[in-house]
Amino acid sequence: MKYLLIMHMNPASWESLTEAERQAVMDGHGTFIETIRESGELISTEALGDPSESAVVRVRGGVPVVTDGPYLETKEYLGGYYLVDVENKDRACALAALIPDASIDGWGVEVRPVMFSAGMEM
Repeated sequence: MKYLLIMHMNPASWESLTEAERQAVMDGHGTFIETIRESGELISTEALGDPSESAVVRVRGGVPVVTDGPYLETKEYLGGYYLVDVENKDRACALAALIPDASIDGWGVEVRPVMFSAGMEM
């Protein structure tokens, strides 16, 4: 079963970490990627750019309206994700607990099942 492990980030929390703590988070991602690649559970992973570089598109009256910034006014934002193929939700949650972001105050890892994937068997 496929699960999306969604990393939520809070920039204030990131800034409050020491340089060594930030490096430990980055190194932890490298270790995590290696672990799930070796187990065959990694499908893909992406780190996303800062929300200040994003745009939101809404169609109103048939006309696209593009605005800058994140979808919601919030302190947390989607920082990246891992798409994994695992036996069950318990395994997905166990993997999420290994992601360094899960141990930082103000952050979390959301575990969400994938219901549809274009061009791929589920």
